[in-house]
Amino acid sequence: MKFIIAPDKFKGSLSGFEFCEAVEAGILKVFPNASITKMPLADGGDGTIDVVGFYLQGDKITTTVNDPFFKSIKATYLYSDTRKIAFIEMAEASGLKLLKHSEFDCVQATTYGTGELIVDALNRGAKEIILGIGGSATNDGGMGMANALGFHFLDADEKEIKPIGTNLNRVVQIDDTQKHPLLKNVKIKVACDVSNPFYGKNGAAYVYAKQKGACEKEITQLDHGLKNFAKVIANKYSINLQNISGSGAAGGIGGGAVAFLKGELTSGINLIKELADFDTKISDADWIITGEGMIDIQTLAGKTISGVIASAAKNNIPVAALCGSVNLTLEEQKKLNLTYVTSIVQGISNLQEAMDSSHENIIKASYNFANLLDKQK
Repeated sequence: MKFIIAPDKFKGSLSGFEFCEAVEAGILKVFPNASITKMPLADGGDGTIDVVGFYLQGDKITTTVNDPFFKSIKATYLYSDTRKIAFIEMAEASGLKLLKHSEFDCVQATTYGTGELIVDALNRGAKEIILGIGGSATNDGGMGMANALGFHFLDADEKEIKPIGTNLNRVVQIDDTQKHPLLKNVKIKVACDVSNPFYGKNGAAYVYAKQKGACEKEITQLDHGLKNFAKVIANKYSINLQNISGSGAAGGIGGGAVAFLKGELTSGINLIKELADFDTKISDADWIITGEGMIDIQTLAGKTISGVIASAAKNNIPVAALCGSVNLTLEEQKKLNLTYVTSIVQGISNLQEAMDSSHENIIKASYNFANLLDKQK
């Protein structure tokens, strides 16, 4: 039998790679001659860079850039010289993870460092850049990123504006005459799994700015700034960001990537599957085994397992899900099109005990699943 093992991570417990090893160990106890292909996946969240590195087989590039408040830091991205593909996580340069909670202040923050990472990748010869935009500390509409790439933003007196969130209201003109010349030669894809518009009650500021340090007055100010910025972009490039689903992602960098980089917003799991050549490699599989820390009906909303199920359905391959916890009704399980679902938790335990036992429990769960298949032969 041929098994594809294609999980997400168990957050705080197991990486996708460790899940694959545990499932393989359980299956081989029943089917010692099984063909097993390990394909850990991710949807653009934490840990994605390690999964991308597995498929890109590239190098980790470290360079000096500006953090959200223009302080020099070292930031890393992945680059494959053979494939000319770079994977950049904006959180490495412009993320909340770089700051203490007391430092959160998206009003004053910039995505300039993310733009510097893109510049470095372009100068190395990248022909394709995948940009992960989770975990941002910013709400500047991508103005800082664009500034690092040679775009200049001017006020009513034609003076250049510092590219931070609070200055979105002041932008009157965009000067792109000095934009990076290699931008025209690169394809940029943005891992985006939210549908927020650029501004408004469901936009970047009102939905996300509070958790990045903005008060109610500042949120209103940022939203007005994004609306102004969108108007200037529309006048310059005839692009209506408000009509683009996901343009409000990561403080508006989703929309900024469309406007300034001609970026394509797409599902994170679909980008990873494309990198892995997932649909081709699963075509003759008997089963796909997937998993994540918790499965519920929200799994349909762009998570890793939803991407696995979509690919499996095209090839009529049954999917088994081994998860930390399962919160699905029978009808929801049918809706997800999962053939087999189980929680790996053994006996009565608290959360920490369950997490500590994940590796052993996955081996047991995969053994029991394989044993069931063997008895059906």
